[in-house]
Amino acid sequence: MQKEHKIIMSVYEAKDDLQKADELIRDYIPFIRSEASKCISRFCTEQDDEFSIAMIAFHEAILGYEHNRGAFLPYAAMLIRNRIIDFQRKEVRHQSNISLNEEIGDSDQTLMDKIADERDYIQESANLEATKQEIEELSAVMAEFGVSFSDVADNSPKQQRTIEACTSAIRYAIENKHLLNKMLKTKKLPLAKLVAGSKVERKTLERHRKYILVMLLIHSNGYEIIRGHLRHALNTKGGMSV
Repeated sequence: MQKEHKIIMSVYEAKDDLQKADELIRDYIPFIRSEASKCISRFCTEQDDEFSIAMIAFHEAILGYEHNRGAFLPYAAMLIRNRIIDFQRKEVRHQSNISLNEEIGDSDQTLMDKIADERDYIQESANLEATKQEIEELSAVMAEFGVSFSDVADNSPKQQRTIEACTSAIRYAIENKHLLNKMLKTKKLPLAKLVAGSKVERKTLERHRKYILVMLLIHSNGYEIIRGHLRHALNTKGGMSV
């Protein structure tokens, strides 16, 4: 985790400093070569066009990276593979004896289908890695508040009426940033102010305190992927989106 934060710090420094960008690229040449080699199914040398493309793609990743994209290296790997695939597609177009719609081997799959499948797989892998990164970060923050994922599961509301009540309290806290700030500072849920502001019964908030606390942590720290999953889950259950 600490290593990833160090990489992200270096990436942001390299965005506006060409020398730092060059240094970061040099430091990660083994990583860049490895990702390029995976795409061509053999060791990638500096004489290969794919190596140059991978270097350019890594620099593109530095310039385009934002924290909400998840971990940097999976994002850079995805960009490298996408750029090499784009290059390979252009090369194929210029070979008159090969068609993107030509079937591969004995299967009905065309080269275009294979490329599309590969890109889908790369995107899915990157999304899984980014989700894993968010969960790990959230788990670390939750530990500071003395809450675990098992606590959240045990304290989650089950009945529709209770879900709506908790959602109202969560929404009220989100709309009143001073409550979130107080919670982050004291590491406690401001129950009295939530009861007064949301008009939800205190016993309901106390019963589901850990659940509400974690929902607010998620909304106060920009966990976009987890928030997206929560919105989908709430809508599926007929709950109210926050």
